[in-house]
Amino acid sequence: MGKKVIYTEKLAKPVAPYSQATLAGNTLFIAGTVATNSKGEIVGKGDIKAQTRQTLENIKAVIEAVGGTMRDVTRTTVYLTDFSNYAGMNEVYKTYFPSDPPARATVRADLVSPDFLIEIEATAVLG
Repeated sequence: MGKKVIYTEKLAKPVAPYSQATLAGNTLFIAGTVATNSKGEIVGKGDIKAQTRQTLENIKAVIEAVGGTMRDVTRTTVYLTDFSNYAGMNEVYKTYFPSDPPARATVRADLVSPDFLIEIEATAVLG
């Protein structure tokens, strides 16, 4: 079983050496995803809810590119720059996983740009 690199035009092309996602068998590994639009512009500067929504929409686009849905997500890691944003992130996050949410870890981290408040990586098992 080999891996297949996954890209969708709905997300900006990576500017570093990584793939948006890789598919190995029926398991999709989604790279750390941030709140950018397809042009690479940050969406929701200073707004954790807007950034969480855009980040999850980007993850959804990658999953849909291989025929999956958000229900296929089995695990996420959420990186927050400030835990004071935890409640706002959770408010939006739970709308994407209203039942049977994936396993999750949440950690505080410095991100690649000070304008990013959140980054999420995910794993999905398709089918």
